Amino acid sequence: MKKRLRYHIRGFGYAFSGLGTLLRTEKNMLVHLLATLVVIALGWWHGFGATKWCLAFGVIGLVWICEAFNTALERLCNVVSKEYHPVIRQVKDISSAAVLIAAIVAVVTGVLLFFF
Repeated sequence: MKKRLRYHIRGFGYAFSGLGTLLRTEKNMLVHLLATLVVIALGWWHGFGATKWCLAFGVIGLVWICEAFNTALERLCNVVSKEYHPVIRQVKDISSAAVLIAAIVAVVTGVLLFFF
């Protein structure tokens, strides 16, 4: 039982280490962090109820998750091939498109939450 608990605690450590790496090395993550803090402050100021908070944190989480996967895929691609490869380029572009789609969904959701 103790060994299993240590295993899970260590897993959280790896996850927090990855989050720290994202925040330290990815400039876009700082933009997402700032946007997150602004949304939280404005949501508090507007008196969001449970439903609006769930929607806001859902799209915030979606953007953060997409950015994390995008970063991981880009780094993996850079290890797999240092040279230009058209398929690697497509993988990176598609991964970036996922972040863009998530950000657009977040902005539209934010407009709906704050103005309607």
